[in-house]
Amino acid sequence: MKKSFFNAFMALSIVSIMSGCGQTGGTKLDSFEGEISRKTVDYGSDANSVIDVVASSDAQCGSQSLQINYDLAAEGYLFCARGYGLDVLNALWEAPMPDKVNWSKYQGISFQMLGQGKGTIAFDVKDAGGEMWRFMVEDTTEGWHEVVAGFNQFKVREDWQPSTADGNKQLDFPIQSFQFEPKTLGEGSVSFDCVQLQ
Repeated sequence: MKKSFFNAFMALSIVSIMSGCGQTGGTKLDSFEGEISRKTVDYGSDANSVIDVVASSDAQCGSQSLQINYDLAAEGYLFCARGYGLDVLNALWEAPMPDKVNWSKYQGISFQMLGQGKGTIAFDVKDAGGEMWRFMVEDTTEGWHEVVAGFNQFKVREDWQPSTADGNKQLDFPIQSFQFEPKTLGEGSVSFDCVQLQ
């Protein structure tokens, strides 16, 4: 009887572990379910660069992930954003509105990234004062892996800020939006999923 109970317990434990693969114990901010288009994602580039954003069935949370295909020109830029206060009004993350989140419970943001094993990705957040903060990710691993960005690791962007930013150089909550910005020149593709508060 004890042996049967132990075997059943172990089987249940293994199933629980496997069902959690690709996810951590955080609170979901976005997993990019539903329509992925210019109506639901705020993205763009300079005139010499190209960016396209699509849904991919290669996912870690739910049924799809966000895939960015790009061709970054020298001295160019790309961005792909979700959240509130963006030019695309329906580019909303899946979590509640920013002021409905108890940000004091969390120390950072994590996400799953399907990289190419080379290059750099900038992960930005816009704070309550409209100021942009940046966390740099070195893409050193091919395949899906988790990236964790502590709020104390973000640095205020010195290269560009919105004209409406308060400029106080303090990360003010609630955070309004997040964005990914590939920084590696040339053609590339990168996917994201499971954006969570940790």
